[in-house]
Amino acid sequence: MMGDLISRDLILNWLKAWCISRDLPLPVEYKSGFKVDVGYPDQKQRYVFPELNDDFFQLSNEIDDTWIYLKFCGSPEDIKHKIPAKWEIQPQGYMMYCFEPMKAVHLELSDDYNLKIQVLNSVFIAQILTDKNKIASEGRLILVDDLAIYDRIVTHEEHRGKGLATILMKELENIAISNGIRKNFLVATLQGKFLYEKLGWKLYTLYTSIVIVP
Repeated sequence: MMGDLISRDLILNWLKAWCISRDLPLPVEYKSGFKVDVGYPDQKQRYVFPELNDDFFQLSNEIDDTWIYLKFCGSPEDIKHKIPAKWEIQPQGYMMYCFEPMKAVHLELSDDYNLKIQVLNSVFIAQILTDKNKIASEGRLILVDDLAIYDRIVTHEEHRGKGLATILMKELENIAISNGIRKNFLVATLQGKFLYEKLGWKLYTLYTSIVIVP
């Protein structure tokens, strides 16, 4: 991790970008953390805490409703035997940063694919399309203050192993650099973590989520 203390401002900027990417209301402060009214059937709200403290545990005892996510920067081991049994710990997330240029990777799209970049409500959307105009890989970039946040990076299964996500990441990085921003941040799954590490990204903190499932 970059240091022992998690930056509250950095987490807030990432969460703002997460909301902007999905056209959701921006986060509001809730005690020592933040709250987002998501409004999805499988995610009504999310509470995000830069550090684990009594605010998190108090909510875990008060909330009985399903599909409300509690999230914090830290390990599931920190809460395993301290939260009610009604909560389910979700697959591990990894907050990652890259504050210098990503590692040089010399990959070119084959003739079977083409790259498309568009801007929608201040969100940069990069897509790699097949020759039949189907999405093979896509991702988003949101710029908040001096931070470039990468979001919703996905390569569909039948197109994996061809370097498409790497090409996509480098294209999004070029957009950030062209806007004068060289600090990059994202939240990865375990699978994504390995890809980003190859590009020079480093772990900032574990990111743990819990939810009550019906």
